Amino acid sequence: MKITPKEQDFLDRNQLPVAYLEAAQQWFSPLIVNFIDNFSPKTPPKIIGINGCQGSGKSTLADYLCTVIAEHIGITAVSLSLDDFYLTKAERNSLAKTTHPLLATRGVPGTHDIELAKECINSLKEGKKTLITRFDKSIDDRAPRNSLETINEPVGLIVLEGWCLGATPEAEARLAEPINSLEEIEDNKAIWRHYVNQAIAGEYQSLFSMVDELVMLQAPSFDRVYHWRLEQEQKLKQRLITEGLNQRSGVMTEQQICRFISYFQRVTENILTELPSRTDHLFKLGEAREIIHYTGLLKV
Repeated sequence: MKITPKEQDFLDRNQLPVAYLEAAQQWFSPLIVNFIDNFSPKTPPKIIGINGCQGSGKSTLADYLCTVIAEHIGITAVSLSLDDFYLTKAERNSLAKTTHPLLATRGVPGTHDIELAKECINSLKEGKKTLITRFDKSIDDRAPRNSLETINEPVGLIVLEGWCLGATPEAEARLAEPINSLEEIEDNKAIWRHYVNQAIAGEYQSLFSMVDELVMLQAPSFDRVYHWRLEQEQKLKQRLITEGLNQRSGVMTEQQICRFISYFQRVTENILTELPSRTDHLFKLGEAREIIHYTGLLKV
């Protein structure tokens, strides 16, 4: 297949083989064509949301959509991750002291700055000069301001991806029984999981409602998360080595990853059960993260 320079740049920065483009053209081209056919520079930019558990490929898909659509119709497309709007390390440590120790760890609802995320999206929609906040997982904190990108021109597409994007709260009664050893031992009074659930029910819904179309990359089960998350961490480690930054302490070991994903189990399992029926574009994934089925608004 013929690859454009921008597509090659996409492959390089995501450390992907050409086969990704071949599969992406097969499955995602209708989504792209639908956007292009309905695009108008006179209307606010559409927001495409992508949900997927850790390591499912949502950030890669967000980058792919922005790359291809921007090249096809000559617009500015911006990819945002819910991860980039985590509270700072200092803010999370403060929350851990006042509410629950588990909130020092980034990830679950309640550890994001939702107002900052909405301000960023609204600024982009209004065509204002916008500083794009980024989170550096290798230092477990927001990236320095002087390293951030500023968008100065009107935006035609915003893609927002996040592992809990579109989540709904569980019934309070279901929170009583711990789902894993992390909850049983470190949240034995259920304070942390109630806080997370209340966060989902509250301010997170105002952010999720900003999405025009929701895409879901549905993992076969939560059990695959560990293996996919491990691959993510290995990619991060390799990138840091390439950039000469391999001494940073934020890269996790296999044991740390195993503990880390325990934080996400409850919300992820609820999403895998509840969200598919509400998403606009559902892509079911196989064990190796390959797409095996599509259900939605488009003919694939």
